[in-house]
Formats: sequence, structure tokens, C-alpha cells
Amino acid sequence: MPTAENRARPALEARVNDYDSFAEAYSALSETSLLNAYYERPAMLSLAGDVAGRRILDAGCGSGPLFGARRDRGALVTGLDSSAEMVALARRRLGADAALHVADLGDPLPFADGAFDDVLAWLVLHYLEDWGPTLAEMRRVLRPGGRLIASVQHPFVDYAIQDPRPDYHATTNYTQEWTDLVGQNARMSFWRRPLHAMTDAFTAAGFRLAVISEPQPDPAARELYPNDFQRFSTAMCYLFFVLEVPPAMSSAE
Repeated sequence: MPTAENRARPALEARVNDYDSFAEAYSALSETSLLNAYYERPAMLSLAGDVAGRRILDAGCGSGPLFGARRDRGALVTGLDSSAEMVALARRRLGADAALHVADLGDPLPFADGAFDDVLAWLVLHYLEDWGPTLAEMRRVLRPGGRLIASVQHPFVDYAIQDPRPDYHATTNYTQEWTDLVGQNARMSFWRRPLHAMTDAFTAAGFRLAVISEPQPDPAARELYPNDFQRFSTAMCYLFFVLEVPPAMSSAE
């Protein structure tokens, strides 16, 4: 989140992680980009499997592409995002009756205990310095036997792009400029942590690790993005997890 110092700077300097300021541009880009449309979203859909009838929280729903895809597959979906502009775009896409909320994942979630079968957290956890409170809330709103399906930027990639290279075992912050992607001055701040810190945070929150996945792009992107397809088919980019909530113990156990 922007600091008081950031907020005091001139309006011409972009605020950090201010999706409201470029929501339309980012949403349009993500509809067809290789990394979003042919890499991250297909992997999330595949890991979720058959979602018909499942109650799903799309935590960090953006403009709603995964919300819509899972609703089309028969899921009962609720979405939230910290960007009011992204939520407005999602409502435009999904209709006035879609269950959408403006909420920050750093705050308590506005849902009852055990309200969902699945929580989807796609490309949002890496914005948070401390995963503990957020994972605890996700664990709380999942029923026994429920799942957290999450994607993050690959920690090895983030480690390699930082200059100077940080201590791999430390949790470190870095900033990227997204100006070329969204057509305006946009500064994005991420928190990189080692793989063991991720898995430790999941288990500390009460999850059981079921899947770690390093997928490749959808083959459908080969002809659309021949150069990038080859690059992302042979390199790391995102890391995916399926985490399970232990089932409730029966009275006989």
C-alpha cells in the first residue's frame, strides 16, 4: 500500500500498486495476453477441476475473467478485489446480480466461517509482506476439506531479476515499472520470499500442501505468440499451489 510519503508526492508520480488508475488498460491487456489468457488462467482452471455446485471465493478477482469462467462451469462464485475500478469492470462483465465486494486482503474477510468450498488467490499473495493474517482468514472462511488454489510469481525468477541480488532466504521487496504495459506511469511493488517461506506460511495457517505446479503455456498460444511461447515454455514464470483444509474429525475418530 502507498505510504504517507508516497501520498504526499506530486500527482504526476504514480502511486504504488494503484490498479484503479489503469484498470481499463490492464483488463483489456489481460484478456488476450499470453501470460494471463494462455498461461495463468488455464492453469488455475485446470487445478480447480470440476467446480459445479462448489461455493468459490475469487480473492483478487480483478475484472472477473476467472469468476465468469467458473460461474459458466456451474460454480457459485463470490468475488472481491481491493480496486473499486476493477470491481466495477467485473460488474459490467458479470451483471448487476454478481456477488462482488471491494475489500482488501490485508483486512478480515467479510464472510462467515466455512462459507466456501474453494478460495482462489491468483497473483495476489506476492503483493503482501506478511501472508499470515491473510492465510488465516482464507483458512477461516473455508469449510473442512476445502481448498485454497493460489498462484504467485515464481520466487526463483524474482530472485534472479533483482539487482543487486538479495539474500535468497530473506523476504525482500522490489518495484517494477509497468508503463509500457498499461500506457501510463505505473509502479508495482512485490514481496519475494523463498519457496520454503511460502510452504511454511501455508502449513502455519493450517493448510496441507496437495500440489505444487510449474505449468507451461496453453499450446493454443504457439501460433499467436511464437517467440514468447518458446521462451515461457522453457523457463519459469509462475508457481501454483493447491492447499487443502483437513477434513473434520468424526466423533468416532
